[in-house]
Amino acid sequence: MTKQQHLDWDDFKLVKIIAEAGGLGGAAERLGVNHSTVFRRLGQMEENLGVKLFERHRTGYVLTPAGEEMSALAEQMDENVTAFTRKLAGQAVAPTGELRVTTNDTLLVHLLTPIFARFITACPEMRLDVVLANQALNLSKRDADVAIRATDDPPETLVGRRVATIAWAIYGRTADFPDVQGPEDVNLADLFDRHWVALGDNLAALKAARFVRDHVAPDNIVYKVNTVLGLAESVQAGAGIGPLPCFIADAKPELVRLSEVKPDFSAGLWLLTHPDLRQSARVRAFLDFTAAEIAKQKKWIEGAGKRAPSPAPVA
Repeated sequence: MTKQQHLDWDDFKLVKIIAEAGGLGGAAERLGVNHSTVFRRLGQMEENLGVKLFERHRTGYVLTPAGEEMSALAEQMDENVTAFTRKLAGQAVAPTGELRVTTNDTLLVHLLTPIFARFITACPEMRLDVVLANQALNLSKRDADVAIRATDDPPETLVGRRVATIAWAIYGRTADFPDVQGPEDVNLADLFDRHWVALGDNLAALKAARFVRDHVAPDNIVYKVNTVLGLAESVQAGAGIGPLPCFIADAKPELVRLSEVKPDFSAGLWLLTHPDLRQSARVRAFLDFTAAEIAKQKKWIEGAGKRAPSPAPVA
């Protein structure tokens, strides 16, 4: 008797979910159905096809070659649907709707929040959904529409522009250096025996973190924190001296710059999006507005000037 081999898209999705979950229980939870429902649907599918899609092991369900093909096709379907929705988003003709932007806490708190506030005032039909994440979200999967990142190596799958270079220098608390007016009053080598603050192990690859590790004895690194935002607060509180982005530290009168700008610490400030979205009206409007606002603060971000005053609120 010839087996019926008709398949629906949901069948492919089911195989993919079972494979990702490693069994029926996890798949049922993800789908919001009973375990017995998933068991019955899989059994009917295998009976209709006349092949096994999974090997049942004590440790879980493992795809057979036929199951692997179905799972791969399901992944391809997901990617095609996602690509289609990106293209539709890119065809929007007016800057309206919601835009999801991902960045990190440091950039949001010390640079971007006023810019975002001015953007939604300038574009009242727009809404921003800001997602804080130090790791890169998957813009190909629409986890975000725009990423604002401090990096020298943006993902090749994204397009965008480098709008500034984030400068860093060594800073200490003004109260601890009453006779220091600037870097010219300091011999950096004399500072290595003091207490230092440093970035945590999760940020050990950053050039500023490597500098402290290479020049300061471990016993003198008295405070580590896994975010640049916390690093600035620790120096301001007097825990020790340390490397900070100039656009954060120069805005704090409680801090004094103890070194010249360290080019080896710098990183590019990038505005990034997916190629399918770069012609979207809302993405283009946001990128153009943000780039123009950051350009006003470029000297400050690059450690060579004061922060530009914010414009008066729109009446």
